[in-house]
Amino acid sequence: MPRQRQAGQSVTSRVLRIFEAFEAAPASLSLTQIAAAADLSLPTAHRLVHELTGWGALQRDPSGRYHVGLRLWEVAQHGGRQLREAARPYLQDLFSLTQETSHLAVRKGREALYIDRVYGSKRVPRASRVGGRLPLHATAVGKVLLAYEERWIREAYVAGPLDAPTPRTHVHPARLLEELDRIREQGHATTFEEVRPGACSIAVPVLASPAGIASGRSPALPAVKRPRLETGPDTAVAALGLSLLSTQAAQMTRHLPALHGVAGRVAAAIDRRWLPR
Repeated sequence: MPRQRQAGQSVTSRVLRIFEAFEAAPASLSLTQIAAAADLSLPTAHRLVHELTGWGALQRDPSGRYHVGLRLWEVAQHGGRQLREAARPYLQDLFSLTQETSHLAVRKGREALYIDRVYGSKRVPRASRVGGRLPLHATAVGKVLLAYEERWIREAYVAGPLDAPTPRTHVHPARLLEELDRIREQGHATTFEEVRPGACSIAVPVLASPAGIASGRSPALPAVKRPRLETGPDTAVAALGLSLLSTQAAQMTRHLPALHGVAGRVAAAIDRRWLPR
């Protein structure tokens, strides 16, 4: 039985499924594609899409296909605004110091959610965008976020599905756990063509104790080579990373002093209440 005919299905849930159809879809969708992705009948999809287009949440192009509308984009800019505004000056500092594409991410379930990004001039193959999500195990920021979780969370993660966007993606559960242990020990993560051929990445944790963030106190900057894990309940509330051409992989670690220094300042600037639960 289609979901729209089941008891308890509200108009809101149907509209949200329409929005979900655009999350992992091409830039535009036909009405038939929207109906199929949202599990709606064609007449129901037509009615809802027509209303959303009238409000500005969706936009219809001359070919009859639909895009996310500018009004919805404007509303969405308020999501994570406090976190982005607090971290943005430091993200720009990181770009100025490295001249490489710089980004900030947080964990959202099994994925790394990209909160903000400053793009460099190099044509590095891009796998995500601001507001986009990628598997934790395939990205440097994601591996850092996962490495600083509790052991049982790491084990539960590797027990789940591990997609491989490229042949180089690390998907062997036991080896991935060993890699996460090394990341936590050394204080940074790297990837090489695990999401897109031609691209590599490096990331460090934004470390702060729960008490330090909630109270607004500035936590101490982590050491350049290795964070002080043994001193208390520090966790990675976010991850700071760089995306580079894969030909630069051998030189990635030269950016660690800048990454760790900026990560410490981001930790001092943000408030845990702004982070996704």
